Amino acid sequence: MTAAAIAPDPDPEVIVFNLKRRYTGVSATVNALVPIQARQWRLAYCGTSLPHGMPGMTLRQVIALSRRPPAGRPFRIWHVRRDHEMAAGLWARDVLRLPIRLVFTSAAQHRHGWFPRWLISRMDAVIATTPKAASFVPNTTAVVPHGIDLTRFVPPPDKLMAWRDSGLPGRYGIGVFGRVRPDKGTDVFVEAMIAALPHLPEVTAVIAGRAMPQHEAYQRELQARIDAAGLHERIRFLGEVPAAEVHRWYQRCLVCVACPRYEPFGLTPFEAAAAGCALVCSRTGAFEALVQPGVNGELVDTGDAAGLAQAVRRVLTDPLAAQRMGQAARARVAEHFSLEREAAGIGAVYERLWAASPSGT
Repeated sequence: MTAAAIAPDPDPEVIVFNLKRRYTGVSATVNALVPIQARQWRLAYCGTSLPHGMPGMTLRQVIALSRRPPAGRPFRIWHVRRDHEMAAGLWARDVLRLPIRLVFTSAAQHRHGWFPRWLISRMDAVIATTPKAASFVPNTTAVVPHGIDLTRFVPPPDKLMAWRDSGLPGRYGIGVFGRVRPDKGTDVFVEAMIAALPHLPEVTAVIAGRAMPQHEAYQRELQARIDAAGLHERIRFLGEVPAAEVHRWYQRCLVCVACPRYEPFGLTPFEAAAAGCALVCSRTGAFEALVQPGVNGELVDTGDAAGLAQAVRRVLTDPLAAQRMGQAARARVAEHFSLEREAAGIGAVYERLWAASPSGT
């Protein structure tokens, strides 16, 4: 379902960028934030079409628009999130000498390569999504975690009965969401499910995500392992679920697993938690800030399939307890990881930039 059109401001003080054609986690963040930010700022959007409904300007159009500052501001802010967007911003600011300032959001939890490090060092403000990400960026301005749309990601009326809507076997569902590939730990999930499901006869597992062409052989190998274990009816690859439908699978599942070997932040368990899922996550990304072991889920080491299987069994042995964990997970997201909280944190960085300008606001 496409959102109602949001009109870009003809004289924006903030321009948000998303110059990648494929829909990614960054795209999902931009898509969720733009409607809120458009109520807070005179806003425009540069990039490929997204469901948020605001038409995307081209880079050429944005450059033409940015040749003068916006009314009432000494400069426009370009908010970028990728290397090539930073590079375009530096060219516009330092070569074309446009009156703009550049804000970059950094999520990576590793040392950047030399070129990204140089790009980041030239930004006017840097927002890190976690304290760990901030530790790899010496010029961090603020730490602002990603937020979740609590009006879209909501629990179903009856979590314990929601699986019936899936059309799949069993009474309860457990899901992992995201691309099918090694760094996402899809094989870790499959191995853990092969070990855990014989002890959980009412549970079916789903893998919701696409295998890109280079990972199709990897998926076939995993399917062969599932078939050899006799679990082809109880561990299902759903393929790519449309972005507009993914919240329904969160609602259907009683438990969400996120077991990547590495993740910069990782939105899927946050979204699933908002939909009332209990959580089992690996210790990477921002998951340790979300998961409270024994309260709303469990944490395991990355790559630990045996530990994952044991954690899943602990959570799902008592479905009522799993439901209570899901309620606690929803409360955790609502308190600390709302979309409004993220927008406010970003807005404070914008205001700081304008306030620091010699010409004021």
